[in-house]
Amino acid sequence: MKCIDFDKAFSMFAMKWFKDHAKDYKNYDAMEAAMPDVYAVFLDTPADFLAHQKPGEYFEAYDDAKMLIDWMEDYFKQRVPVPDMLLNRIVTLGEDAERRLVAMLKKERTPQEARMTAVSLLQELVSTQPMDLYIEWQKNRQADDELCDAAAESLAQMGTQAVEAMLKALPECNDFGCEALCGVLSYYPDESGEVLKHLLRLIRKENANIAVLAGYLGRLGDEKALETLIELSLDGDVSYLDYIELRSAIETLGGDAPEREFDESDPEYEAMARLQMPFHKNNAEADEDPDSPDAPEIPDGPVDGEYLQ
Repeated sequence: MKCIDFDKAFSMFAMKWFKDHAKDYKNYDAMEAAMPDVYAVFLDTPADFLAHQKPGEYFEAYDDAKMLIDWMEDYFKQRVPVPDMLLNRIVTLGEDAERRLVAMLKKERTPQEARMTAVSLLQELVSTQPMDLYIEWQKNRQADDELCDAAAESLAQMGTQAVEAMLKALPECNDFGCEALCGVLSYYPDESGEVLKHLLRLIRKENANIAVLAGYLGRLGDEKALETLIELSLDGDVSYLDYIELRSAIETLGGDAPEREFDESDPEYEAMARLQMPFHKNNAEADEDPDSPDAPEIPDGPVDGEYLQ
């Protein structure tokens, strides 16, 4: 099928529109604010490049899910922007589109961008058909995998109906997959204790993703995690940002987080301090010179009924 560049067509339409209606807009910001309305006009205007069909109705003439999904894949392969109208039409086809999208996900040669879009469309369809496939992907995943991350988000959307299958898969997963599935499972009651067991194992590992795993443990809500969380928060090798997340999880679980002091020897603490330096510097200069233009104005009376301390 021919992959028409609707983005390019709209750019040309918009340029002509703003030229013809220049007197209606005071500045560039006004034009930009009007862009959604201009796009709506574009979609509803018969176009010469579509043999006088309206762009907004162009894909409505097709109801073959396989053909439309193959067409979408061709757009990605030819590196032409995929029209929203095509994606919207696919979603309207419901169950037939679900089956075809799952079949496309299983094809090894499908472009990554097309697979990501298929996951997004299936999520929009609130589909559970790819549940087993998404779980299978997690078993041997890498740490950084956008497709697996999107699949995990979809598993979270599926709710409790995916819980049993995810729990069953945990022993077969590598550590990255186990972490991803436990992140989803931490939203639900851990009656078997399996999620807590895996999270505690993962957070104790060398080079563990402590901040993320601490968040999962806090969300899981099991007080039995407190001992490990407190122990880690006292570890001198734990970075500043990891400590912040550990402290948050401990407090979420009702515990008392130990106090720690950090200095510039911790690169994360130093980075955070640098972000705040200009603010502190300006205030310090203002304090030293009351006549400075940057000095804070001192009111003569109470502020909101209370005197400044």
